[in-house]
Amino acid sequence: MDYDLKIVGGTIVDGTGNEGYRGDLGIQGGRVVALGEARGDAARTMDAGGLVVCPGFVDIHTHYDAQVLWDRMLTISPWHGVTTAVMGNCGFGVAPMRPADRKNIMKTLEKVEGMSYQALEAGLGLNWPFESFPEYLDTVQGGGTAINLAAFIGHTPLRIYVMGEEAASDREATGDEIAAMAQIVREAMAAGAIGFATSQAATHNSHDGRPIPSRLASFGELDALVGAMADSQNGRGRGILQCTIGRTLFHDEMSELARRHKVPVTWTALLAGLSGPGSHVKHLKRTAEQRAEGLNIVPQVACRPIMFDFDFGEPFPFEMRPLFKETMQTDKNGKKAIYLDDGFRQNFRADTDAGAKNMLAGWAQRAVIANAPSDPSLNERSLIEVAAEQGKDPIDLALDMSIDSDFAARFRVPLINYDHAEVAELLADDNTVVALSDAGAHASQLCDACYSTHLLGHWSRDEGAMPLEKAVHMLTQKPADLMGIADRGLLAQSRPADVVVLDPATVGASGLTRVYDQPAGQDRLTAEAKGIQAVVVNGTVIREDNVDAVSPDGALPGKLLRGSSGGGV
Repeated sequence: MDYDLKIVGGTIVDGTGNEGYRGDLGIQGGRVVALGEARGDAARTMDAGGLVVCPGFVDIHTHYDAQVLWDRMLTISPWHGVTTAVMGNCGFGVAPMRPADRKNIMKTLEKVEGMSYQALEAGLGLNWPFESFPEYLDTVQGGGTAINLAAFIGHTPLRIYVMGEEAASDREATGDEIAAMAQIVREAMAAGAIGFATSQAATHNSHDGRPIPSRLASFGELDALVGAMADSQNGRGRGILQCTIGRTLFHDEMSELARRHKVPVTWTALLAGLSGPGSHVKHLKRTAEQRAEGLNIVPQVACRPIMFDFDFGEPFPFEMRPLFKETMQTDKNGKKAIYLDDGFRQNFRADTDAGAKNMLAGWAQRAVIANAPSDPSLNERSLIEVAAEQGKDPIDLALDMSIDSDFAARFRVPLINYDHAEVAELLADDNTVVALSDAGAHASQLCDACYSTHLLGHWSRDEGAMPLEKAVHMLTQKPADLMGIADRGLLAQSRPADVVVLDPATVGASGLTRVYDQPAGQDRLTAEAKGIQAVVVNGTVIREDNVDAVSPDGALPGKLLRGSSGGGV
């Protein structure tokens, strides 16, 4: 046979942004060996008539670090055409980590990234087969995955590993501790980390209410660790800094790091309404200035509203506000007492009034009741409408429902990035990269792992915001090039055969469904893909007609992409 797989009769959209063309695709030995014309016989021929054949999508912002150890299929990303994912974002991860600190990092991941502690403990156990970051990569590689993975070395586990309990204290790291962290970064880069990730976001707090360790690092510490990353390339590629911005890590600091170490920087996240209506314009302008200076600083943007499904037992969306600091430091009964207090309610109303100068302004007017245990007829109804019917203030209604249901009542609200016109402007700017799926995190609160099909269906086809070819480019070559993943994101001769076959007339994402398929029976939100006919990873069909085509218990075709050379092992 000339080919293991031949995909015929489709429109080839190769990832470059160039216009698609009618042609065939031949795959042999996991690589593309014919493109456009594929004469000869194949062990299997797939008819793509009326369909688009394009590269697999590259999702650069995931948190699969823990989930990969119990879910080798990396659901739900492949459902939506993702064939390569980058994990370890925002400076989080599970390595390096000493056995004594494993419970601590799992509680931190529960608090910051919305990962169920019960699921983490059941899925990972406490007897992990790794401690160092290189051992972690070896574990992931040895287990096998359905899709390709690359990983950042994260600042928070790194700091905990070197400083122990002191990582979350107010003191700065000593020179010896910074040197020890820098050496671990060098070892991680040599073992195959794609770069270094950190966070100084005000929303990132540990389970005890204190800032996560990376937020407590001085600029000098950050500078030393980025320097260690940049000095450790050893011909493997460039390395990239990923950071989640905060008051002490934003445009000026990113510019300094990019300039000093000559590395690319990508930051999370430039969203519509980030600091008020129209605020994205000044950030786009600053990015253009940085690019004109020769600095490769790329903000990550989202193509979906940042929607949170939450309960007031874990009021994550509000924990950025000082008013909620006390709720992070008390138990369930303590929260109830706080929420019953009239003074708290008055302050809550004032702090999130529609005219407030923060991203929570007017949240109650946008909120939907996601789950009303005492009266299911209220499910999916507007909070403000139900409150008006009952003659209540909407915040009083939400808190009363929460207390009466022992925090089983849930609410869903778009916090940010919901202004359609502003999001369109972010997507249209060539200095941004579409990302922020957060796949693997906030499992019970949101599901944006379907961002790729949403971009193709909603923004490209329905809204006409960009041609299909550009949308595919935004999902493939552009993020791959930014990450330095040299051989993904394009359909080209001799490249690994990561391929998506899709129907441009129907591609999209379904609404959200809550399922209970996580370890220990924990829940998460999922979205089905529409119009994704087949997904191929390294020449192997892993999904077809919305059904897995490989066994999660068998051999899987995904590669661990070590470093930024992209070749996999």
